[in-house]
Amino acid sequence: MEISLPPRIDGQPSPVVTLSRQITLIGANGSGKSRFCNQLMNIMGDRAFRVSALKAMFGTDENEKPRPGSVAAIFERYRHAMVHITNTASTEFDRLSYIMLVEEFHELMAYKTRLLMGDDVKFPHTKLDTMVRVWQEVFPKNKILREKGQLLFTNEGSSDKYSSLRLSDGEKAVFYYIGAVQYAPRDCMIVVDDPETFIHRSMMQTLWNAIEELRPDCTFVYNTHDVEFAASRVDNQLIWIKAFDPENAAWDYEVMASSQHIADGLYLDLLGGRKPVLFIEGDDVHSIDSRLYPLIFPEYTVRPLGSCDKVIESVRTFNDLRTFHHLDSRGIVDRDRRSEPEVEYLRKKSILVPNVAEIENMLMLEGVVRAVATSRRRNSNEVFGKVCAAVFGLFKRELKNQALEHVRHRVKRLVEKRIDMKFRNIGALENHMVDLVEEINPHGIYEDMCRDFHNYVNNRDYSSVLRVFNYKKMIGESNVATLCGMKSKDEYIRAVLNLLKQQDSPLAKQIRNAIKASLGVTDEDMPAAAPTPTTTSTPASTPAPAPTSTPAPTQNDQPPAESAD
Repeated sequence: MEISLPPRIDGQPSPVVTLSRQITLIGANGSGKSRFCNQLMNIMGDRAFRVSALKAMFGTDENEKPRPGSVAAIFERYRHAMVHITNTASTEFDRLSYIMLVEEFHELMAYKTRLLMGDDVKFPHTKLDTMVRVWQEVFPKNKILREKGQLLFTNEGSSDKYSSLRLSDGEKAVFYYIGAVQYAPRDCMIVVDDPETFIHRSMMQTLWNAIEELRPDCTFVYNTHDVEFAASRVDNQLIWIKAFDPENAAWDYEVMASSQHIADGLYLDLLGGRKPVLFIEGDDVHSIDSRLYPLIFPEYTVRPLGSCDKVIESVRTFNDLRTFHHLDSRGIVDRDRRSEPEVEYLRKKSILVPNVAEIENMLMLEGVVRAVATSRRRNSNEVFGKVCAAVFGLFKRELKNQALEHVRHRVKRLVEKRIDMKFRNIGALENHMVDLVEEINPHGIYEDMCRDFHNYVNNRDYSSVLRVFNYKKMIGESNVATLCGMKSKDEYIRAVLNLLKQQDSPLAKQIRNAIKASLGVTDEDMPAAAPTPTTTSTPASTPAPAPTSTPAPTQNDQPPAESAD
C-alpha cells in the first residue's frame, strides 16, 4: 500500500512510502513522533487503525468520540444492538474481550442454526480462536479456557482458574494486541504506539512476528523507543524524526538509508539522540572506559563497542553517513604499543589516542592522583612523589618484558607492511622473506627500546613511562589507593568517578583537564552539547606543579592539542 507522509519543514514534497510491511519511527523525546503518528492517521483516514496497550488498559476517555472502525466504535455498535451488553466495560481491553465473546456467540449460534437446517457447514473459526492460539504460542505454559460465557486463565499443572483481572500487565498487552489487530480494516495502516510497553524484550520479536503474520495485508507503523526491536523488523522502512514545527504543522524528518556496517540497533539508538557520538572500547557493564568517558565528555553520547577495531570501523562508517544524519562522530582507543606514525594516522581519522598506554594509566596521571589525594586531605606532593617512585620501580622490574612486547608489536606491523605487495611467484615471496629479519633488525629495535626505557627511569620521566607501560596491575601495586587513604584499587577508581560527578568542582575540572590533555584535545576542540546543554565543559587550566623530586612532563610528552576531525 501507499502511505503519504506528513508535511516537511523545508517545504519539499512529502515522500510516499510504498512496498514496506513495516515503518519504524525513531527520534529523540520531544521531536514530535506522536504528533507525526496523529497526522499519519488523519492522512490515511478510514484506512488507519491504531493500537496502544497503555491506553487500552488505563487511558479510556468516556467523552472521547470513537474513531470509525476502532475497537471502541465496534463495541458501541454492539452495545446499542444487543441489550445483554452493558457499559460496564470501562477500558478498551475489557471492550475487546466483550466483542470477541459476542462474536463467538454469534458464530456458534449461526453454526447451530445451519446444522438444524441440514446445511453441510464447517465448525467456525473465530477471532477468539486465533487470539487463544497465538497467545498460547507466546505463553506456552498458560491456557485460556471458555467457560460459562467468560474467559478464564490457568497455568500448566494447576487447577486454579482465574479471570483477566489477575493477568499481569504484560499478559494483558499480548492479549490486547493479538485480538485488536484482527479488527483492523483490510489493507490498512496499523499504527502501534510503544509496542515494547509491558512486554519483556525476550518475547518482542516472537510476538510481533506472529501478529504481522495475522495481517499480511496491512502495513505496521511502529512508534517505538526499543531500537533492538526496530532493528529486528525485516521489511522495514525507517523514518528519523528530528524536530516538529507546531506553527506550520510540519516536521524535519528523513526516510533513512542503510546503516551499512554499523549494527542496526546501535545506529538507530544514536539517531534517537541529539548529541554527537563518541565510540569507545570496553563494554557498558564492567569496563572503566564506559564509566569514565561519559563524565569527561558529557557533551557526547558515549557508546562502548568492545574492541578497538570495532571503534575504528564504526567511526569510519558513521562519518561516511554524516551528510545524511549530520552527527559528529569520534572514537577513543587505547594507545597500547602504537608508534607515533600509527597514532597520528588514527587522529587524522577522528580517533583520539591518549598519551598513556591504556585506560588504567589515565587514573595514574599526575593531575588525577593529586586531585584524589587532595580530596582525602593528603599532601598531594608527598603522595605523588611516592606514587612516582613506585611506578618507576615497577617499570624498571618489567622493563625488558615491556621492551620485548613493544618490539613484537613493531615487528608485526613492519612484516604486514613489507609483505603487503604483489609477488611474481612463490619463489619471489620466499626470497623476500629470507632477508626480512635482517632488514627489520628486531634485535636492534629491542636495544633501542631498552635504552629509551632506561632513560625514562633515569630521568624520572613519569609521563613517558605512562605512555609505554602496559601493566594492568599498576594501580594496585603502586599503592596509590593506600597513599590516598583508601583500602583498595576499586575504592580509588570510585573516588575518581565520584569526583568527576561533581562537574563544576575545582577537583573535577583538574581531573577532566588532565585526561583531556592526555587525549590531545581542549574544550575548543569539542562540540557544545545540543540542543540545550545541561553541562558545559570547563576551559583547560594549567596542570598542578610537579614535586621537586620529579620533573613536570615536557611538551614533547603530550600529543598535539588539535581537533581529530
